[in-house]
Amino acid sequence: MANKINGNHDGAKGGNDTYTIPGREKNIPRNKLVKEVEAGKHPNHTTTEINGEKYVKAKPNSKTKDNVNK
Repeated sequence: MANKINGNHDGAKGGNDTYTIPGREKNIPRNKLVKEVEAGKHPNHTTTEINGEKYVKAKPNSKTKDNVNK
C-alpha cells in the first residue's frame, strides 16, 4: 500500500506514462499501477480516464502533499 505516488511527467504533453512509489521502485508503467489501484492495493488513490487513457490520482482531500502531480 502506497501513501505517496509520484507522476514522472514523461508522457506526451507532460502526462504520466510511468510513476514512482518512494521506497518501492521508479518507472512503474501506468497500466500496471492502474491495475493495482483498481484492485484496491492503494486505497488512498483512484483512477481517472482522460481521452480514453486511465491515469492514477490521489483521492480528493484537503492535503496537497499527497497529490500525484504537484
